[in-house]
Amino acid sequence: MARVSSPYHAFARTAARRPDLVFALAPASARLPWAPEGFRITYAEAAAKVATLQAAYAEAGYGHGSRVALLLQNRPEFLLHWLALNAIGASIVPLNGDMRPDELRHQMVVSQAEAVIAVPGFEGVLAGVPEGVPIASPDAPPPARTRRAPAVGGPDDESALLFTSGSTGMPKACILSNYYFINVAEWYVSMPGIGAMTPDAEVSLTPLPFFHMNALGCTVVGMMLIGGTIVPLDRFHPDRWWATIADSGATIVHSLGVIPAILLQRPASPDDTRHKARFTFGPGVDAQNKIDFEARFNLPIIEGWAMTETGGSGVTDTAGVDYEPGRRCIGRPRAGMDWRIVNDADQDLPVGQAGELLVRAAGPDPRRGFFSGYLGNPDATEEAWRGGWFHTGDIVAADEAGLLYFVDRKKSIIRRSGENISALEVEAALAADPAVKAVAVTPVSDPVRDEEVFAFIVPADGATPDAPALLERVAERLSYHKLPGYVLFTDALPVSSTQKLQRGQIKADAEAAVAAGTVVDLRRTKGALRKAH
Repeated sequence: MARVSSPYHAFARTAARRPDLVFALAPASARLPWAPEGFRITYAEAAAKVATLQAAYAEAGYGHGSRVALLLQNRPEFLLHWLALNAIGASIVPLNGDMRPDELRHQMVVSQAEAVIAVPGFEGVLAGVPEGVPIASPDAPPPARTRRAPAVGGPDDESALLFTSGSTGMPKACILSNYYFINVAEWYVSMPGIGAMTPDAEVSLTPLPFFHMNALGCTVVGMMLIGGTIVPLDRFHPDRWWATIADSGATIVHSLGVIPAILLQRPASPDDTRHKARFTFGPGVDAQNKIDFEARFNLPIIEGWAMTETGGSGVTDTAGVDYEPGRRCIGRPRAGMDWRIVNDADQDLPVGQAGELLVRAAGPDPRRGFFSGYLGNPDATEEAWRGGWFHTGDIVAADEAGLLYFVDRKKSIIRRSGENISALEVEAALAADPAVKAVAVTPVSDPVRDEEVFAFIVPADGATPDAPALLERVAERLSYHKLPGYVLFTDALPVSSTQKLQRGQIKADAEAAVAAGTVVDLRRTKGALRKAH
């Protein structure tokens, strides 16, 4: 069978071959706010809706090279709009509804998306849309700012812009091509062992958002590629997780490290093992939690590693791999992936010694299948690719069998509940508050969320330290998950002789402060602010 060239091509081929198959569904037990009774859409029904939307976008002037932002949550409408736009050679910018107006404005300015398609309920965040950019409902696209002719997108054409937090402040826009998504999907559906998939028979459930490559590349494009069914949830709900999995008929479940940790804390239920799932794809699971989770819920966990930038060309998984339980193994690199483990001078380290993971595609084009670059930031792109290798910023070690083990992160990144948070972005938001003289943000370990955001704050002269009030003010500029869970007021920050923050010392001091209980714990306050917003 010929290789497909785009996500729309993957969908259209399956819709033509098996229109009777279910394209997307959710059971009533999922209690989705937009579909409380659940929903079920066949490939034939989806194809008809995509064709209608495709014609509407073309008539409105969108075509090859257009870029449209989507604030449609994990609703099936998101999939239909992406496919309709992809069919005419246009790209999407998936938006996170939990953003604040300033964060959304940043993404709109960088992406230069010419319209926003949004569902009701996000009027607050949409205040950040730049003047002159139309906001429309999913029913009818507004007229295009620049008329373009529809054209079938090729493998190297842009399919989506996904924003990813880096170590240099504000999120950067990763340009992801049609080939990028097909390459991710082909890896996903060809995993060995318990990860092996059967065409026209799989049901992949995900609580992960469509503005992440995991949900879009693996679940969505992967299922379209092999005639599978997509079960998109609004988010992870512990109280109805197992019932939703069982009632949906899911054969594959996606999760993150935080999910097993939370589920293991819940009381036993008959729903715990009522499911028919074969495995859960859950990167970032604590090694002991993995052992306990598999034993209790009769559901093996496939670990893995990838980044938005690396896609399916720089990826690992533990499917079909045997390794010692209790270690954070991220598996074996995909065939066709070159990799090295190096020190700070990019010199290769011996087997067993931890260092930064560098990756690239084997063959004449080392960037094949990776992101196409950071939009509008060629310097950052080339810096990431210095020396012909993509520098991941992750510290790993390898064993004699070629298996990789995750150790830590080199970048100023906090990994909270599967979200990458730039410490520098949080620092900038806190530093803008008049009550703050200086600030340093660092990750600290969290038994449930992997890591939590910790902020050392030097109060401004004359300011009275008030962590909850500060958090509430900063919540106007930062998404809920980026807000500090812990704050410690201090007289000074540890700096080097050149006045650079000593990040290692800051992290160690934060861990010690949490252990000693000398911090202001704002985790419950964060939860209340999330509901308020």
